[in-house]
Amino acid sequence: MQGALASHYARALVDSVFAAGSDLKPEDAVAQLRAVDDLFSGSEQLQRALISPALAKPRKLDIVRRLASELGLHRKIQNFLLVLVLHRRTKELSSIRRSFEEQIDERLGWLPAVIASAQELSPQQREQIERALGSKLGKFIRAHYEVDPALIGGVRARVASKEYDATIRGRLESMRQRLAPTV
Repeated sequence: MQGALASHYARALVDSVFAAGSDLKPEDAVAQLRAVDDLFSGSEQLQRALISPALAKPRKLDIVRRLASELGLHRKIQNFLLVLVLHRRTKELSSIRRSFEEQIDERLGWLPAVIASAQELSPQQREQIERALGSKLGKFIRAHYEVDPALIGGVRARVASKEYDATIRGRLESMRQRLAPTV
C-alpha cells in the first residue's frame, strides 16, 4: 500500500508540473523536491515537529511556508508540501520523491543511470558518457555519479537492470575468469 500511496501523491504533482501553462520545469521540480527531502531527512527535529499531534496544523503549515520561502521553492512545490502536512503524509516524503522522479523520467523518456568511475569525471566527460549511453539506448540519460577507486580506471554504468562495464577492474576480472583452469 505504501508504494501505491506514494505513487498517487507523486502522480498528482507530476500532473501539476506538466499542466498547460505550468511555469515549473520538471528538472527544477525534481531538484526542489530532492532538496526538501534532504532537509527533512537530515533534521529529526523537523520530522518530529511535522508529525507531532501536539503541534497544531496551522503552526505546521507556517513552518512549511517559512521553509519554502527560505529555500526559494516554487509555489507548486510549496502547495504540495502543505497538502502533505494537511494529510499527515510528511513521513512518506522520501517514497513520494522517488516515485515522483520515476514518473518524471518516464514522462520525459529519460533513463536513470548510476555511473561509477575511479576518479571524479569532468563535466565534458560526463556529457560524453551520457550522450553515448543515450545514443545506444535511444533515450536521454539522467545520471548520478559515484567515485569508486577500486575500479582502477574506466567507467561502469548501471541503467535499469543492465550494467555496462568498461573498467580496468572489469577487464582484469574477465581475463581472470578466462585464464582460470576449468574444473
